Amino acid sequence: MGSRKQNKATELKAARKNIASAKLNNCPTSPRKMRLVADMIRGMEVSKALFALKNNGKEASIRLEKLLVSALSNWESKNEGVSMDEKELIVQTISVDSGRMLKRVQPAPQGRAHRIRKRSNHVTLVVGEAHIVDNSSLTEVKEVK
Repeated sequence: MGSRKQNKATELKAARKNIASAKLNNCPTSPRKMRLVADMIRGMEVSKALFALKNNGKEASIRLEKLLVSALSNWESKNEGVSMDEKELIVQTISVDSGRMLKRVQPAPQGRAHRIRKRSNHVTLVVGEAHIVDNSSLTEVKEVK
């Protein structure tokens, strides 16, 4: 492997150490209901997100709380010797995708049958360090009127 590729590989390896992910597959909640809770915690600090999930009354919040705790333990196992209090962790990305659909039949009037689709979803959650943007390094662009 060339030196350029090797340098890029070591950079990617170092970048992956700062993030941790967790997946929840075939969760028996509809994706629409899960996205309501997922949108609430996207971009939040981890401690605030855990507090918000514990105090939310929706069933999806219980499942996402468990998933967030799993992602945090994955981060701890990747970064041994570093406490979570020192680092400012945030929920970087959370995506809810539709999963397997169970098709059931419900009797309808006049001998007909209606199909019921019991939806499930897949949730992917990524926890990482918050990147602080230094405003002094940014150049300001002035508009000419």
